Amino acid sequence: MNRMAVILVSGGLDSLLAVRLLVDQGIDVLGLNFVSPFFSCSGAGGRHLPSKALEEMGVKLRVVAMGRDYIDLLRRPRHGRGREMNPCVDCHIFMLRRAARLADDVGAAFVATGEVLGQRPLSQHKQALELIERQSGLSGRLLRPLSARLLKPTIPEMEGIVDRSRLGDIQGRSRRQQLALAEQMNLATFSPPAGGCLLTDPNVSSRLRDLFAHLPDYDMLDMRLLVLGRHFRLNAGLKAIVGRNQQENEKLARLADRHEILELRDHPGPLMLVRGRPAVEELAKLGRMLRYYVKKETGPRVVLSRIHDGREEALIIEGQATREEVERLRI
Repeated sequence: MNRMAVILVSGGLDSLLAVRLLVDQGIDVLGLNFVSPFFSCSGAGGRHLPSKALEEMGVKLRVVAMGRDYIDLLRRPRHGRGREMNPCVDCHIFMLRRAARLADDVGAAFVATGEVLGQRPLSQHKQALELIERQSGLSGRLLRPLSARLLKPTIPEMEGIVDRSRLGDIQGRSRRQQLALAEQMNLATFSPPAGGCLLTDPNVSSRLRDLFAHLPDYDMLDMRLLVLGRHFRLNAGLKAIVGRNQQENEKLARLADRHEILELRDHPGPLMLVRGRPAVEELAKLGRMLRYYVKKETGPRVVLSRIHDGREEALIIEGQATREEVERLRI
C-alpha cells in the first residue's frame, strides 16, 4: 500500500498540525513550500519555517519559487479576488496543480494541506474547497486532515491509507482547537498567524495595481521591489522608491540592477531607487523629495548623487518638497 503524501507547508500552525496528523499514522510525508515576493516562510510575508519541527517529525522539504506564470495569474485571476489583490482561489489551484505534479513525480498517493473549513471566507468555505479540488486535478486525492471528518471521504481514507477517525473536525476562524491540539502534541515551534500574504495589504495591492497599469514589461524584480519602501509615481514611465530605514536602503541598493540610485551626499538619510529615465527637472523634483525625508537640517542647498549605468554624477538641489507634494505622488 502506497503510504506517501505531498503536503503544502507554510510554517504556520495549521500546516504543521496537518503534517503531524499524517506522520502519526505512519504516512511518509514530503513537505512542499511555495515562496513569492508576497509570501514566504522567511521573507516578505514575515513567516518563518520551523525547520526544526519538520526535522523532528522526519519530514523533508522542497521549496519552490513562484515565477512569471504566477505573476500573470495575479493580473487576471479567473475566480476573482478578495478585498485587495489577493486571488486566493486561483492561488490555491495554482499551488495544488504543482503539488499534484510533484506527487506524480515522487509516486505519492495523495496531496494534503493545512486548510480549515470556514477559516477563510474566500477560499475555505465548502464550495470553494470542492472547486479547488476539482480544478487542481486532485479530485478524491486532496486531503485536509484538520477538517477531514467534516468533508467527503477521500480516496486515501476509503482505501485505508489514512484512518479517517484519527483526523480532525475543526472548522471556523477560532484557533482554540488548533492550539489545544498543538499542546497535546507538544508542538511549540510554529509561526504566529500574523503576517501572511502581502496581497491582502492595501498598500502593496495599490502598488501592484499601479504596476499592472503602467508597466506591461514587468519582471520578477519589479515584484520584489513592491514590498520595499515608499512608492511614488511621477508619470507613466517614471517611478521612485524611497527606503524607510537602513535595512531597506541596503536592499534597494542590492536590487538596483539596471535602475538609477539617488542619495544626498554628506547628509545621512534615505536612498531612492528610480525606475525610468528622469529628465533634469524630474531629477530636481526627486532630489527635493529625498530632502523631505532627511531628519536633520540640510541648509539651502544639497548635493544629489546620481548613480546609473555604472557612473556617478552630482547635481545641486535647492528647496524641499512639501508634505502635500509628496503625498500627491505617493502610490
